[in-house]
Parts: sequence; C-alpha cells; structure tokens
Amino acid sequence: MVDPFITWGYPNLRTVKDLIFKRGHGSINKRNSKTRAPLTDNLYIEKVLGKYDIVCLEDLVHEIFTPDSANFKAANDFLHSFKLNAPVGGWKKKGKHFKDGGDFGCRHDQINALLKTLI
Repeated sequence: MVDPFITWGYPNLRTVKDLIFKRGHGSINKRNSKTRAPLTDNLYIEKVLGKYDIVCLEDLVHEIFTPDSANFKAANDFLHSFKLNAPVGGWKKKGKHFKDGGDFGCRHDQINALLKTLI
C-alpha cells in the first residue's frame, strides 16, 4: 500500500503544460538502451511521434492531458518520469492524510498549487 507515501490529484491543463515544458524529458534509443533528453526541439518530437500526428510540444501536452485520446499510450511511453524536488521548507505534516491537514493522499484539484511550487 503506497497511500501514506504519495500524494496525487487532478491537475489542470496549465499545470500539465508547465510540467511538460519545464521538466519534460523524452526517450532516446541509443544502442538498445533508453536515455532521457530534455524536450527542447520539436523536430525530435516530430521524428519520433510524427506517425501519431504529434509534431510539437503543444500536441504532446494535448495527448497527455486527454487520456482517452487514441495516441495517449504513445505519448506516455515517450515521456520519462518527472523528477521533482521536495517543496521549499520540506513537507510540513507528512504523517497525516491530506483530508486531515497532512501532506499525503488525494488532493483533487489542489494538486495544482503543490505542483506550482515543485516545478
């Protein structure tokens, strides 16, 4: 059970866009191993995901934000996990559930405020 160790919620489009633009990394296949590279060039995105009609960062954001889209799996497989730092000042009440005033658990749409500090 991972509940006391993670926090989650439902981010809005602006938060997803900021996260991908500032912290997004894509997969690069080199000699049968996947390495991460920052998403700085639309040409690379078009080269890898062009067959799915994803040609720029905006298209990638749209596919990730719309999980029931036809190309969500391809876009999700292309992106690496996001590496975020702890909030400035650390976690305040990491031993309590969010609904009880703590830090772990479901934050619903309040995840946007947390992600804003982490990005």
